[in-house]
Amino acid sequence: MFSRMPITKSTGSCSDNIRRLREALDAADAVVVGAGAGLSASAGFTYSGDRFRRYFADFEKKYGFRDMYSGGFYPYDTLEEHWAYWSRYIFINRYMDAPRPVYDNLLALIKDKDYFAITTNVDHCFQKAGFDKKRLFYTQGDYGLFQCSRPCCQETFDNESMIRQMMERQKDMRIPSELLPVCPHCGRPMTMNLRSDDKFVEDEGWHRAAERYENFLRTRGQQRILFLELGVGYNTPVIIKYPFWRMTAQNKAAVYVCINYGEAVCPKEIERQAICIDGDIGKILENLNEI
Repeated sequence: MFSRMPITKSTGSCSDNIRRLREALDAADAVVVGAGAGLSASAGFTYSGDRFRRYFADFEKKYGFRDMYSGGFYPYDTLEEHWAYWSRYIFINRYMDAPRPVYDNLLALIKDKDYFAITTNVDHCFQKAGFDKKRLFYTQGDYGLFQCSRPCCQETFDNESMIRQMMERQKDMRIPSELLPVCPHCGRPMTMNLRSDDKFVEDEGWHRAAERYENFLRTRGQQRILFLELGVGYNTPVIIKYPFWRMTAQNKAAVYVCINYGEAVCPKEIERQAICIDGDIGKILENLNEI
């Protein structure tokens, strides 16, 4: 449907594009937010550098990896070590607030609009900022949920209490064996509810959220919809980016907005309906709230 090579929307100053976005937002009947890792990175959820060393200096010294992602894939000798690492990882990226109020500023912009947000992020930042749970669709899982590693059932389990116990009782990069999470149905080890293979559990809550998102899109039809894409890359473009392009092309009243560092692009087919801003999402949202 679209040209192979997208074009970078570099024409016009950043301030002009921010003003155009403010006008499009004010005129929109509905807003669909599509959020990727870049949004949380702008909010301070970085996975390397000072933040990594602050919480994982002992793991870095022992195992040699230098970022949180690498630590998540490390083949630890025991599950006690595995969950010592992951309990810290989950705690700081799911149960701690983001260092900067980027999600709060986003909510301030759209709280009075008819909105829905779809995200590939799994850090729960939308709900922590006060977004309506029934207007959110976490497509790739949630750091706050466990599932059976088999899985023996299409069910997920809240992990906050277990994660906090692991954090409090871990010592020398290990948790006590009695804290190892096991499935209450079959006794197999638990794992994170994150989409990484065909074992990902889409539970009842996941399906309800998917249905609400589909209903939102269907019932808005040819309204003036603002598709606001924030920090979405090309790891999984079929979830947010490509559908946003397609729905914009099908609705001449729609506006597609892409805010991203270095990847603020759109296809030629929707160029006249698009606003692409290459820059920091947090700063741009701050500027929008000041207009």
